[in-house]
Amino acid sequence: MRKVYKPLGFQKGYNFPLFTIFGGAMLGFTLARLSYLNIGGSASSSFKNGSSPGEWYNYHSGHYRIGITLHLVTIIPAGFLAVFQFIPVIRHKLLLIHRLNGYTILLLSLLGNVGALMIARRAFGGGLDIQAAVGLLAIITTLSLGIAYYNIKRLQIDQHRAWMLRSWFYFGVIITTRIIMIITALIISTQKNYYATRPCGELAYIQTGNSDLENQPPSFAQRYPQCINTSENTPVPINASMTDGDAENVGVALGMSFGMAIWLALFLHAVGVEVYLNLTPREGERLRMVSYERQLERGFANPGSAGLVVERWGDAREWVPVDRRERVER
Repeated sequence: MRKVYKPLGFQKGYNFPLFTIFGGAMLGFTLARLSYLNIGGSASSSFKNGSSPGEWYNYHSGHYRIGITLHLVTIIPAGFLAVFQFIPVIRHKLLLIHRLNGYTILLLSLLGNVGALMIARRAFGGGLDIQAAVGLLAIITTLSLGIAYYNIKRLQIDQHRAWMLRSWFYFGVIITTRIIMIITALIISTQKNYYATRPCGELAYIQTGNSDLENQPPSFAQRYPQCINTSENTPVPINASMTDGDAENVGVALGMSFGMAIWLALFLHAVGVEVYLNLTPREGERLRMVSYERQLERGFANPGSAGLVVERWGDAREWVPVDRRERVER
């Protein structure tokens, strides 16, 4: 195993398996979603044809089309590039590439958040639970990236590490969300008593690719008589089912599951990253000593604590470097 992870710069045996799991998940997810960069194409793998049924009805025009395009063309490359930021050999031996890649990821991620906020009202039904989750994710990822950026400019490497880990654990919420969403959708499909409303225009668009209710085939009127002589926004109750029914039933099953899934995934990721950071205090202390040495060399005030550290905000004891601690103990 050491022959595998040592050339990549990993010094601790536990780091490489964790990187393989979480970095591999991010890499695999972004590679699988590269085809979504073909936003409105006719290919079966495009976002138009590969997204949840009904999504393209909301995204095919207007500012929602701009939002989904901005989100996908920025966040997918950002997720792919972010994996390489956590490979130690790149940070140590290819520092310029690490920095340039970091600036690129920062810009792409922030633009991706803008796109996500633009489409939150329509994402998987756009319920208030989903809008709140998207808004919260945009806030905490932006804040985490901003704090990480500030800390690295202040050479506070330990805190840069912590906040970058937090930001990308938060971004990774969408991967876990998809897993939970699909499992939940399959479960509620067996109950056959979960319903949500969808507008007539969306149902018509799913069935025929045209939302004009005046130009629908007789089969649509027979299936949805509520949509006769009415507006596109008239709501119709649809059963949530991944197994029985048509595409709109699948879309409702996924949409009903998404809100719960994203909140549960956010909880798991937020707790998980804090558990990891608290289980690796020696790595944090090692990087703080590195920060101390570099800040001292650059003439920073309060070397070792020039960035955003806990002592500046809470009642923690003042941090002192290891050599000073040893002198005090003697």
